[in-house]
Amino acid sequence: MDFFLVFLTAEFPGKPAWLWLAFASIVITLLALDLGVLHKDDKAIGVQESLLLSAGYIGAALLFGAWVWWYLGTQSGIDYYTGFMIEKSLSMDNVFVIALIFSFFAIPRQYQHRVLFWGILGVIMLRAIMIGLGATLVSQFSWVLYLFGAFLIFTGIKMWIIADHMPDIANNALLKFLKQHMRLTHGLRGNAFWVRENDPSTGKLERFATPLFLALVLVEFVDLIFAVDSVPAIFAITTDPFIVYTSNIFAILGLRALYFALAAMLHRFKYLKYALALVLVFIGSKIFLVGLIGKIPALISLSVTFGLIAGGVLVSLWKTRGQPAAGEPA
Repeated sequence: MDFFLVFLTAEFPGKPAWLWLAFASIVITLLALDLGVLHKDDKAIGVQESLLLSAGYIGAALLFGAWVWWYLGTQSGIDYYTGFMIEKSLSMDNVFVIALIFSFFAIPRQYQHRVLFWGILGVIMLRAIMIGLGATLVSQFSWVLYLFGAFLIFTGIKMWIIADHMPDIANNALLKFLKQHMRLTHGLRGNAFWVRENDPSTGKLERFATPLFLALVLVEFVDLIFAVDSVPAIFAITTDPFIVYTSNIFAILGLRALYFALAAMLHRFKYLKYALALVLVFIGSKIFLVGLIGKIPALISLSVTFGLIAGGVLVSLWKTRGQPAAGEPA
């Protein structure tokens, strides 16, 4: 019993272990409810169900943030909500590319949730590794924050310049590598990622990957690429690993749930990328402004971030009013 109490109060990292276990319990409960109860059968998720599911995830994230604010203090609460908002907004690009991946592989809507759900498990582990490495580097070498800041400014400028760039899925280097080194089925095999079939060239029973598995791998790869932007952005707000990780995961959980509603109206957020580019430049610049004007208050950072993102959404909705979605008649 004493050992158990010592374990729960031990620092891991930066916060008592029981805080991490409480967060893990919430995430596991949400995922179990999602896949084990609400979506245990393959079915196409409609816009209304997507909005309701996302509202549940967002509600859980906001309640957790309120608890962080109450238990860990105002600074931690504001940092959590700022990180949550930044990650949620930056992941909009992620949703756009995921929609392209599903379209490229012709993944039916009833199987898309399966890819997104199992992709979340990979995201949870991947972000833990990246945030752990980032926290270690920042704690050991404070100048790493300036590298993060310069990278964010560079990324923001690049995002502004190539805002209209369309990713080329067919020529993706990872996809080409997988096609060259794996046995692949021609077409889907239901909701299976892997199947055992006779190899046409040898007649032997072999293991084949399906296009659903390729879609899952590319979705995980896309998250890795976007994490390179979002993780430094959160560290520019706070270096507390607990706040960084929890805000990241809650934002991703809610956005994956919202995917089916957003996928139908991504064309309406055409100008949001420009707002996100400004957010990255602002966050990166904050690090360099500390030496000149001191640390910018967290509430100002939250207000500026929210204002830029809200402005990008409103301008997008106004500029694209009346425009049909891709594939719909004008």
